[in-house]
Amino acid sequence: MGLHFPYGHVDSTLRDLAGQAEGFGRSALGGLNGDVYCVTTLNDDGPGSLRDGCRKGEPLWIIFEVSGTIELSSYLSVSSCKTIDGRGQRIKLTGKGGLRLKECQHVIICNLILQGGRGNDVDAIQIKPKSQHIWIDRCTLSDYADGLIDITRESTDITVSRCHFVNHNKTMLIGGDASNTGDRCIRVTVHHCFFDGTRQRHPRVRFGKVHLYNNYMRDWGIYAVCASVESEIFSECNIYEAGHKKVAFKYLNEKPIKWRNAADA
Repeated sequence: MGLHFPYGHVDSTLRDLAGQAEGFGRSALGGLNGDVYCVTTLNDDGPGSLRDGCRKGEPLWIIFEVSGTIELSSYLSVSSCKTIDGRGQRIKLTGKGGLRLKECQHVIICNLILQGGRGNDVDAIQIKPKSQHIWIDRCTLSDYADGLIDITRESTDITVSRCHFVNHNKTMLIGGDASNTGDRCIRVTVHHCFFDGTRQRHPRVRFGKVHLYNNYMRDWGIYAVCASVESEIFSECNIYEAGHKKVAFKYLNEKPIKWRNAADA
């Protein structure tokens, strides 16, 4: 028997990747129905840049004609119906931001490195609010100022697959805080990911429904998976390899917060 790679039957063509996601993000089409946009420069902005392609209003399948590091000056906002396809190149995003998916749908992010982002509350990939049909596949994420992937504020139907998480504290947050009861709609699948010595949140979940399967988590610093406030987590066929910290599953007894203002009775 030969060696089989994920999606090996589609990686020889460009757009066949769309529709290959499993789980809750399986409907993500990205830029399937749009033109091909070629990134020709590693500049943060301007013609031929990744930022320029991501801000355009029409569907686009974004590919790279260059390899290297893009130093972001701020968050890079990704609009609806985009595929950021790093296959065949080595693209690293760093600097003062990450990718921001705000009120968008049908986004595919494949084969990127996000490393070393700095700034107040800077996440590698931030998905909020009300974004849906998202697929993050075969990315390496590490050493950001805040989270690596945050999925909050009623964002849903998302799959994270075959990603490598390393050298980080707060790895993945699903559901923002105990006041955001609208996050009850969140549905996320995480599969075939490697949480490689990351400290916690593999993921941490509030309100949402999360399916974890075929993931490998090892040598965490506090806990592996945390559930709180009305969350549902289905853990299936994962490997939990503890190091010094033995708590694989943690439950925090949070309750939904009801805010009152001066006009409340």
